[in-house]
Amino acid sequence: MNQETQLKQTKLFVKEQLADAEGGHDWFHILRVYNNALLIAKTEPVNLFVVQLGALLHDIADSKFHDGNESVGSQKAREFLFKLNVDSSIIEHVVKIIENISFKGGNEAQKFKSPELDVIQDADRLDAIGAIGIARCFNYGGFKNRAIFDPNIKPNLKMTKEEYKTSTAPSINHFYEKLLLLKDRMNTKTGYKIAAERHQFMLQFLDQFYNEWDGNE
Repeated sequence: MNQETQLKQTKLFVKEQLADAEGGHDWFHILRVYNNALLIAKTEPVNLFVVQLGALLHDIADSKFHDGNESVGSQKAREFLFKLNVDSSIIEHVVKIIENISFKGGNEAQKFKSPELDVIQDADRLDAIGAIGIARCFNYGGFKNRAIFDPNIKPNLKMTKEEYKTSTAPSINHFYEKLLLLKDRMNTKTGYKIAAERHQFMLQFLDQFYNEWDGNE
C-alpha cells in the first residue's frame, strides 16, 4: 500500500471515528489543522508524510472525552497505522506527536521535540485562536454547561496539569488561561505570523465583550 492510499485510508478512519464528536473536536477541526499544517510545512524542513499522518490523527481520541486518559489516542493511532503497514519508525514518530501535542495547562514540560511536531502543534494551536478559536471555546463551554462569564471567578494562570484538566471555570477565563498565551508559544515563523493576527482579533473581541457586559456602548 503506497503512501497516497495510506493517507486516504487514514482520512476515512478519522471521519468515521469522529462522526459523533463535539463540534470543536470533530472532523472539520482535523481538516482545518491538516490544512494549516500543510501551509506551515511549506517553509519547514519536515517529513511531509509524518506531518500529514500526525495532523490527521492528533485528536483521534482526545483525553477530554475519555475520562482524562491520555493513552487512548496514541494506542488507537498505533494500532491503525500498524494495520496499514506504515513503516515502524513513522508510526513511532506519529505516536510521539500525539502524546506531546496538547497544551496540558501550559506548565507541563514537553518531553519530545521534532520539526514535524512543531508544525502540527502550531497548526493545532492556530485552530484554538482567532474567530474559529472563539467559536470553539464557547461551543465547548456550552457542551460542558459552563458559565459564559463570572466577574467573581478570576482566571488561574498557575494551574497544575490536573487543575487544568478538571477546571469548570467560565469560558471567558479560558482566553487568559490558554488562548492568549498561544501566540508566544508558536514554534515556526509562519505559525507566529498567522497567530499574531488571530491574537489581535481575540483582544478586540474581549474589548467588545466587556463593553457589552457593562453596558458601556
